Amino acid sequence: MTNNHPNSIGYITNLERLLDNYERMTVDYRPTLGGERFFTDKEVSARLKVSRRTLQDYRNEGQIPYIQLGGKIFYRESDIKKMLLDGYRSAYRQTAI
Repeated sequence: MTNNHPNSIGYITNLERLLDNYERMTVDYRPTLGGERFFTDKEVSARLKVSRRTLQDYRNEGQIPYIQLGGKIFYRESDIKKMLLDGYRSAYRQTAI
C-alpha cells in the first residue's frame, strides 16, 4: 500500500482530523488541584481583557486574591468569578412619570 492508495489517503485524513479535534479539546484544558483550577496572570489578563499591569494593581490594592510560588503568580478560578460577581451591577431602567 502506497501513500497514493485510496485507503492510505483516507486513513491519513482521519488521523489528521482526530489530531485536530484532540488539539482543540485540550487547548483550554486545566487540570484541577483539590477541585480548583488555577490560571497564570497572562491567561487571566487575556480572559479579562486587561493588562498584566492592571492585574498587578488589583493585587496591590487587595481586589483579587492570588498565590505566588517563586516568581510565578497564580489565580484560582473561583476567586476570579467572585471578583466579577462582586463587581456586577444589574441593568435598570428609569420609567417616565
